Amino acid sequence: MTAVAPVARPAHRRHLSGQSAWIVFGGRADHLWQRLLRRGFRHCFAAIEDSCGWTVLDPLTGRLLVARLEVPAGFDLPGFYRRAGLLPIGPFPLEEPELGRGLRGAPFSCVAVCRAVLGPHAPFAMTPHGLFRALGGLTNLGKKT
Repeated sequence: MTAVAPVARPAHRRHLSGQSAWIVFGGRADHLWQRLLRRGFRHCFAAIEDSCGWTVLDPLTGRLLVARLEVPAGFDLPGFYRRAGLLPIGPFPLEEPELGRGLRGAPFSCVAVCRAVLGPHAPFAMTPHGLFRALGGLTNLGKKT
């Protein structure tokens, strides 16, 4: 009988327990069609905090901007966004990936990217305001500690 070695997980999947996500909402309309969306909720993006700092995933028209911010660990990014007139909610802990219903059929949008960051159990939403409400809205305006 031969021993079977455990399957190694990719390194990026080993550190999820120390990560948390904030979903940030804004109201600026860069495109004419965005004016159909609720004021203050025309765009959303995700900011992920880990022990080394912050990574921002911002879905823009035609591309996904991924940026590792050069700020010190422990920087109050949600507070910075609040002062800039945006509305961050969270933190949402990121857990081990598991099978879920996925995002099949969802168009590539800011809401779809934020739901993908939150994982397979993220609430269904089609608009930034719908996502805000589904995530708890005003009751989940966590303050950075």
